Amino acid sequence: MTVVKGNESRSPELKTPSGLSADAARDVPAALTTLLADVFALYLKTKNFHWHMSGEHFRDYNLLLDEQASDIFAMTDDIAERCRKLSGTTLRSIGHIGRLQRLADNDAAFVTPKDMLAELREDNERLAASMRETHSLCEDCDDVATASLLENWIDEAERRVWFLFETCR
Repeated sequence: MTVVKGNESRSPELKTPSGLSADAARDVPAALTTLLADVFALYLKTKNFHWHMSGEHFRDYNLLLDEQASDIFAMTDDIAERCRKLSGTTLRSIGHIGRLQRLADNDAAFVTPKDMLAELREDNERLAASMRETHSLCEDCDDVATASLLENWIDEAERRVWFLFETCR
């Protein structure tokens, strides 16, 4: 039940049993929510570049970025649901994403195909590094389930980095 007073709304405290400490139930969802903001930012940038791709290798790059965007978006629900399983909350709006994201947007009117691919490679490298930091937190908190999810996502990010690196050679 939500209690509403004026512009303020409060929900009862979430207490989903997870077996984790109170600190872990606070810290892991917070880290995952920030990670989720980065995932959404990377998804949108990847789709932006997919939509605005041009040039000699248009078809190949367009298909590559569409596939990568789908892979990135596929993580979002699992990340958000993991936050909720741990009694946390997660993103609520585009504005919330903007406040938390660590990956920069690219609103340029034109970006060369090579620059698009290089920027996405760097962003995927940053995302993988952030995932490794979150994985370390999960290990410290004995949260093996979240750590396991992160291991797969790190591998997927490294695959995207590899493809983008090889495409730019």
